[in-house]
Amino acid sequence: MPEPRVFPLESIRTDGWFERIGEGIGSFQALCDIVGPRFFAFAMITGARITALTVDRRSPDNTMVDFVVGAVSEAELSPADAQRLTLADFRRRLVSALVQEEPQGPLPTRATDVEAVQLHIGVRYLLLAPLYGYSLRELNVSDGESNIELIHDGVEETYQLAAFRARLRTHVREELDRVQRGGGRGAIDLSRVPEAELANSRGDHVKVLELLGAWPAPLAIFLRTPEGQMLGAEPRATIARALGLLGSSCIALGETNKGEEVLRLAVQYAGDGPAAPEIYTRLGEAMIDDGRPGEAISPLRRAANLGADGKVIWPALAKAFLARGRYLASLAALIEAREAGVAEEQLSPMARRVRERLDPALGRWYELVGGPVDL
Repeated sequence: MPEPRVFPLESIRTDGWFERIGEGIGSFQALCDIVGPRFFAFAMITGARITALTVDRRSPDNTMVDFVVGAVSEAELSPADAQRLTLADFRRRLVSALVQEEPQGPLPTRATDVEAVQLHIGVRYLLLAPLYGYSLRELNVSDGESNIELIHDGVEETYQLAAFRARLRTHVREELDRVQRGGGRGAIDLSRVPEAELANSRGDHVKVLELLGAWPAPLAIFLRTPEGQMLGAEPRATIARALGLLGSSCIALGETNKGEEVLRLAVQYAGDGPAAPEIYTRLGEAMIDDGRPGEAISPLRRAANLGADGKVIWPALAKAFLARGRYLASLAALIEAREAGVAEEQLSPMARRVRERLDPALGRWYELVGGPVDL
């Protein structure tokens, strides 16, 4: 097995790049005020150079943006190079360019090969990171997997490289959602849910994060509004399922705390509706996987009471009870699981541990009620 490799990122860190460039642009603050500072940064990252603005004070989104794409000098600039879009369309164009997945370069072999490290992480992501408070520290490569160590708003964090790139693309989407919704619900497009379900079925958690990552904040606010309280059962169930997918994907990508927060929000949307059994099951399983079987029992019981799939819920409850030393409760859950049609090979390891703890009393009880019963 190859030894883990560590690549310091001090030499390619881009902290403060946008502000430094702004010092040399006379109209920098005016452009930031009209276009938006992050969208102005997006334009620089994508190579879109703004050449003129025709401001519409009454409807800022209708401000006309003249721009060119690519390294065209003033002397080489011709009318054919110029493009014109409304500010709203210009922002969408920038975001559309940035959220396209950029091919990931091969694993670097030497810490001194700065270009290889840049291409592996992605130059676009190196420039986006400081816009959202990420200061990169190290790239760690082990068993063919790359992880980024960084400081985010003063807190040390570690992400898989693919998850970090997806997180930055989500930030970019959120930037557009924020200006479009103006504090409302524009970020929530329920047509994304089937695509997220398909991505989840493929195990593509990064894609789920890209599609739904901007939802929790506006949905948490919306839930407290009169409109949110009056939301119909069907859209509530759809939102709950989507948040369930997102929460589980966050957990799968190593963001356990965030994932549980999203699942708890999903519970609020689900209520006792048709999506509730699945959401409570996801929350309970997440707690078991996080080493908290005692906390998992309550949401798993709730899921069982609401009619969750017996093949899923009873083995999970048996596992949680067993981990907490509640052997009779685990026995009951195993019996329910067997009656629900769970395969014997899935239950036998837990059944063996229950018998070890409850015998010989369990054996004598079985004899009393009609002979030995094999779990």
